[in-house]
Amino acid sequence: MNAHTSTLVEKLAPVSALRRRESGSAVRVTSTELFFDLVYVFSIIQLSHFLLEHQSAVGALQAVILFAAVWWAWNYTAWAANWLDPDHQGGRVLMIFLMACALIMAIAMPYAFTERAGLFVGAYVTMSLVRAGWMALLLRNQRMGRNYAQLGAWSTLSAVLWICGAVAEPLRLELWLLAVVVDYAAPYVGFWLPGFGATSMESWTLEGLHLLERNQLVFIIALGESILLLGGTLVGSTLDAGVVLAAAIGFLIIVALWWIYFVGTFHEGEHAFETRAEQTKLARSGLAYAHGIMVCGAIVVAVSIEEIIAHPVEAAHLPTILVAVAGPLIFLAGNALFRRSIARPLPGALPLTGLVIVAIGLLIQVTHAPALLLGLGVLFPMLTLAYRLGRHAHAVEA
Repeated sequence: MNAHTSTLVEKLAPVSALRRRESGSAVRVTSTELFFDLVYVFSIIQLSHFLLEHQSAVGALQAVILFAAVWWAWNYTAWAANWLDPDHQGGRVLMIFLMACALIMAIAMPYAFTERAGLFVGAYVTMSLVRAGWMALLLRNQRMGRNYAQLGAWSTLSAVLWICGAVAEPLRLELWLLAVVVDYAAPYVGFWLPGFGATSMESWTLEGLHLLERNQLVFIIALGESILLLGGTLVGSTLDAGVVLAAAIGFLIIVALWWIYFVGTFHEGEHAFETRAEQTKLARSGLAYAHGIMVCGAIVVAVSIEEIIAHPVEAAHLPTILVAVAGPLIFLAGNALFRRSIARPLPGALPLTGLVIVAIGLLIQVTHAPALLLGLGVLFPMLTLAYRLGRHAHAVEA
């Protein structure tokens, strides 16, 4: 590297843009990170509306692919901000640039599988490659710089699949699904490359509590989408007894999700990140994957609440039943994975709750019962689980 190139690199990614980590002090969430998260309020709204308008097997798969891209873009940015100082001028510029890319993804989302495929992919790929390249420059001459260079290589591989899918419409679904597999498999193989090998987990030195807080905040955003959908539906509805009761049921389902996570799970997760040495392994399985599943579940729950409020006294149709059952099941699966990742025992009430919800869904389908009963059937086992987990958490604290 000649002197001119070295100077240019210093200007693009000065070492001072890294967070300063002092022994005994926690890495805090900055206002820049919170500002970045604002765009994900809109992204989650777009995801919910997409699923509402595409209630079919293909539509559900398309929604999964879109969510996977949105979540991974947020997740990798949250990890980058664990090393990058978002309050440094260079850090702010990068975060705002990535925020703009995320906004473009959200704008393109309703038509991502049709006329705005190129816009969606262009924003996602740009976000992936710029972030990895910037971090590799920022952490140059360090092991982490090599790590991010290998991550960037995997992002380039997935980018080829995303771009090919945007160009080849008949194969779009299949190519994008393969791109998601590449993106999500990359950390599990340590971003392995021929001749370079894999990056070891120990070389990704991070502050787990910072990432835990970031994931908790984005989960709150997902729950907020449920509130927005609920409120928005009520604004345009006649507030008769059925609608009001359905809204109350929906609100309590949201409360149950919050209670299960923040009352029944939060302190165990916090304790694990405070005491365990394997921070990166914890963050990979417990945050990047498990929290993604929980956020996905919360989004699906939001869609089911909107459906139930829209037609409370009519017989629940199969798509409504599937969404109402799938949302809590996805959330519970993510919660179970998180508990397993922090080496906590899986409460027997958790899988039992899932089985009860499935049984209720089948019963509603067979009897052609109204959507209100479907909502009640989901609510009571979720509230029961929330109560049991909360009581256990309080007993442990005492």
